[in-house]
Amino acid sequence: MMEENETLVIEFVLLGFTNNLQLQVLLFMVFLVIYIITMVGNVGLIVLIWMNSHLHTPMYFFLGNLALGDACISSTVSPKMLVSFITHNKVISFSKCMAQFHFLAFSGTTESLILAAMAYDRYVAICKPLLYPVVMTNRLCSQLSVFSYVVGFLHSILHVGLLFRLHFCHSNQIHHFFCDIMPLYKISCNDPFINVLMVFIFSGSIQVFIILCILISYACILFAILKKKSQKGRSKAFSTCGAHLFSVSLFFGSALFMYVCPRSLQADNQDMMDSLFYTIIIPMLNPFIYSLRNKEVTEALRIVLKQIVLPK
Repeated sequence: MMEENETLVIEFVLLGFTNNLQLQVLLFMVFLVIYIITMVGNVGLIVLIWMNSHLHTPMYFFLGNLALGDACISSTVSPKMLVSFITHNKVISFSKCMAQFHFLAFSGTTESLILAAMAYDRYVAICKPLLYPVVMTNRLCSQLSVFSYVVGFLHSILHVGLLFRLHFCHSNQIHHFFCDIMPLYKISCNDPFINVLMVFIFSGSIQVFIILCILISYACILFAILKKKSQKGRSKAFSTCGAHLFSVSLFFGSALFMYVCPRSLQADNQDMMDSLFYTIIIPMLNPFIYSLRNKEVTEALRIVLKQIVLPK
């Protein structure tokens, strides 16, 4: 009888970072620049890999998929946030909220698995260089990529489906800048224990599995590098793997704090800072992390720019 008398929520209000109008204008300008840099960097990297035949290797195949994931994550969150800064309209419908979380979870999980595939690729390249062309075939790369997308989709659908068992009737204000599950759980009328448990089990298991795969791969890589007699070989190996390790640390560090740490059920501001890091900042940084010290990418970029500026 109580449930029948409750008015169910059909739209939410994303409270975001601040209600200060002047600060919102400043934040709009900052995040607009970040979004443009993110899209130019990631889409540009995808196009560069596609156009240059020298970059048609497993490492750059996975890097292109990573760039696609970063572009999707940023595009899922940034446009709605930018529009709300300008129009001051922070309302989002229930269906759009579910769709936003679905695409974010799908892209995030897929990117996590792509990072694991990149670690395996580096392991084979450094620890088993003679077998590299035999092991890292186009078929295996395609299979790893498809597996990442399928798992990402199923993982996202699981949590979106579980959200429909919740009722939102008392408050429609989400203390966040996008629709994420932890803030939604906080305003649910019924107990979200099952949902939280599923997040801990599935999200935690996926992240722990991926981190273990990456750690084992890089432990083997480290031993292989230390055995190298050539200082040049060591430097090249460290340079190749350093960017990937740095990106992995940034991504999984913030994601673990957000979805696996219990304190994420209590600290709204800290949740937003963690989310800001892996949805806005990391997608902007990744193209530069992987490209600036990569001679093959910079050389390919130089050739493309030369062709644009000085066409035949």
